[in-house]
Amino acid sequence: MLDYKYSPASVRGVKPMADGESYSCVGEGGKSIEKRSFKTGETLEVLFDASEARGASIRAVEGYIISPDEKNILIETNRTRIYRRSATSTYYIYNVKNKTLAPLSANGPQECPKFSPDGNQIAFVRDNNIFLVKLLFNNAESQITKDGERNKIINGKPDWVYEEEFSFNCAFDFSADSEVLAWIRFDESNVKTFSFPWYRGSNPAMDEYALYPGNYEYKYPKAGEENAKVSVLTYDIKSRVTRTMQVPLDADGYILRIQFTGEKDKLMVLTLNRRQDRLDFYVVNARSTTAQLILREENKRYVDEAAYADTDFSRDQFVLLSERDGYQHMYLYTIGGQLVRQLTSGEYEVTDYYGTDATGKNFYYASNEGSPLEKYIYKVDASGKKTKLSTERGYNEAVFSNGCQYYLNTYSNLTTPPVYTLCNAAGKTLQTVEDNGQLKEMLAALPLGTPEIISVNTADGIQLNGWMVKPKNFDASKKYPVLMYQYGGPGYQMVFNSFDNGFMGGLIWEQRLAQKGYIVVCVDGRGTGGRGDEFKKCTYMKLGDLESHDQVETALWLSKLPYVDKSRIAIWGWSFGGFNTLMSMCEGGGVFNCGVAVAPVTDWRFYDTVYTERFMRTPQENPKGYDCSPLHRYEKIKGDLLLVHGMAGQRALPEFSRTCRSLCAIRLPVRHADLYESQSQHLRRQHASPPRYSHRKLP
Repeated sequence: MLDYKYSPASVRGVKPMADGESYSCVGEGGKSIEKRSFKTGETLEVLFDASEARGASIRAVEGYIISPDEKNILIETNRTRIYRRSATSTYYIYNVKNKTLAPLSANGPQECPKFSPDGNQIAFVRDNNIFLVKLLFNNAESQITKDGERNKIINGKPDWVYEEEFSFNCAFDFSADSEVLAWIRFDESNVKTFSFPWYRGSNPAMDEYALYPGNYEYKYPKAGEENAKVSVLTYDIKSRVTRTMQVPLDADGYILRIQFTGEKDKLMVLTLNRRQDRLDFYVVNARSTTAQLILREENKRYVDEAAYADTDFSRDQFVLLSERDGYQHMYLYTIGGQLVRQLTSGEYEVTDYYGTDATGKNFYYASNEGSPLEKYIYKVDASGKKTKLSTERGYNEAVFSNGCQYYLNTYSNLTTPPVYTLCNAAGKTLQTVEDNGQLKEMLAALPLGTPEIISVNTADGIQLNGWMVKPKNFDASKKYPVLMYQYGGPGYQMVFNSFDNGFMGGLIWEQRLAQKGYIVVCVDGRGTGGRGDEFKKCTYMKLGDLESHDQVETALWLSKLPYVDKSRIAIWGWSFGGFNTLMSMCEGGGVFNCGVAVAPVTDWRFYDTVYTERFMRTPQENPKGYDCSPLHRYEKIKGDLLLVHGMAGQRALPEFSRTCRSLCAIRLPVRHADLYESQSQHLRRQHASPPRYSHRKLP
């Protein structure tokens, strides 16, 4: 079993407070919420303490939401995961002044609750319907929608494919005056159903399936098949009138986000065509229902998710991340859709936009300027003057205060665990709040090799970035077996000058293999992120072709190193990495002695619409591209292969970890009949792609 003994300490649940001087976070032990100073890191106030709350009782804080007026806090408990970003939970309303704790609802668990801007109402989803609780009326609960039904109609939260591939779990919003509620309605009645068996499993065991397997069914739209039909509705809370918005949308188009602007009744609706190369911004009147197109973002291949993931329309201007000049940069627009100016430019990528200060003239962001392996915090003003705020070389992430006068910086590099510091808007460090000193001491006591960044030059003239972990007692006169770890999916990086590298983070799993006498290598091939639009999207319409070629080229490059045993080079990966493993072993001509493919896609026709069509279009449009898959090449596989397929979601993880400890010694024949798409990976599949905790923002 994995005990995560060497996982870094962190600052949990950081959220800026309204005063611009403080932030909230979960206290040590997970049973309190504290208000801390951005200047000193000192605890200014305990906002919630489970031991002092009056009324209901809870064991731990699993999540929390503070009301806009900061008078109430929603405390999340009893979380039960549904899919990657969704869960049902029991929420409690905590009155900060009176220290009273009361259930949000007595009628069953809730999903994705949200306060109204005035703090007097809370909307949430239950059983695919939207409910409203009015705090000024003794927490009176009313039901807004009544047509929600599993596998048919969903109100206010996304269906599975939207949640998984468009990265959100809440699909409703309040108007700025708290008088109107808007939501996206998903009609998945005509989406085809996928089912698979549930087994007892372990960690935890599902005892109800100990003797007979259960069955799980959900709507899963495969590439080229029908998606849910989507629409936007509004509800006038005072008059109780429901309206359908007249949003222009292709019959097979997507609605990605809705958000009310700061102006009364104005709702921003973002739509995307099915080919995902045209993103439209509409301003919709929530009462008259009319829509006006204010901005269109297009790309010759596809519009990247960053363009709509975190765009904020609450002020009189907004910043759009766009790849229109070949690299992802910031563009400033008025709320009416008029371009003010391009804020950043150059052969680097803006990875995160954090916000602007009270003047609206200074913009804070992170970029990989200087190296695609690193990330730094910057400020740029309205005239284009840029200031680098980060001082340490490596990987930096930030949570800014309200008004951007301070920020909590998280810094690490390949050998330095995360260090959390409080900084002012000029980048000056004010206080260190967590340096992971204990972890540093623990690691220093281990016989670890020194990881290094490497550069691989392929026969095609392509320079690829990677990292290598060698044994502590490395001897250049010896020959070592090599394990290659990779993912390779579109836009995803596995190689950073960051502590959060490798399968388990901190390269700790790779270091364990190095202790056993292996060299472990990871190289990002073409199609991965951080190096501009062309490098990332050159794999468009032919996933697996260039990605696997670059892994083979890496293996050939390694085989020429004097200390590498070229007869013992292995490759492994998970999800897209499993697919890439199979494709690489098909192309490699025997360069790989063996491989492990976990939850691989073996034919993109079996994968979902949104992800697959973004990079491949539909099978009807691109049959040749879809034939570029392991199912069409399996006769060419050279080397011994282990296929790992979890039948109980995350419960397969411990067994997989034990299997992989000796993977270089595995001598199993290829079973061609096992080359099928692993659909059950999608349920609770937080480990089906590379661990999504890698390089994420603070929770």
